[in-house]
Amino acid sequence: MKSLSYEFVLKRTATILSVALLTLCAIAAVTGILLSFYYEPVAGGANQALQWIDTEIPNGQIIHGLHDYAGTLLIGVALIQMVVMFLGRQFRRSWLTGWISNILLILNAIALAWTAMILDWSQVGYWRFRIELSTIEAIPFIGSTLRDVITGGGAVNTTTVEHLYTIHSYIISGSAIMLAIVHLLGVLWQEKQQTPIASVTSAESKTNAPRELIKNS
Repeated sequence: MKSLSYEFVLKRTATILSVALLTLCAIAAVTGILLSFYYEPVAGGANQALQWIDTEIPNGQIIHGLHDYAGTLLIGVALIQMVVMFLGRQFRRSWLTGWISNILLILNAIALAWTAMILDWSQVGYWRFRIELSTIEAIPFIGSTLRDVITGGGAVNTTTVEHLYTIHSYIISGSAIMLAIVHLLGVLWQEKQQTPIASVTSAESKTNAPRELIKNS
């Protein structure tokens, strides 16, 4: 009984976290769309655009903050979800959809944070991005090609910001939303499939209890 209750709590927690993941993706998407109305993906101008959003646009700082916090929390909640699913033995074949989609969602969330690194064109983001590019360039055989694809030709300039903005806003964001939906549906479907089994087990235990009492008497 304790084991059944323990698994039930973990599965219900996984469902709640799945809803939280989709909610965070939705918040990041909506706030990202609102920011895109005023953001300029150009070298030098990106930082000024974000400062203008924070200071001049009504509720701009709140929207900007929500966007940043949603992206950060998405990584944390997805990692917690992985731990919960592991403890609940949800890495088995029956939970394959939820398990794989959560792993891919974590990678997407990290990719979102990585591509956003230089979008504010700050000193910290710029030099951190240059260090990351050096690491990418050190990859054997494909490092230089990847660097050119990301930067748009080698130099870190407006083209680089535009490339990362496109990847961040359209490709990875869309993928994250789809993965969050698939993950939630997978967890809900699996929980629905296993709920009748738990109910039958509970009913059988209640039915057998009086029989045991009669035998003992």
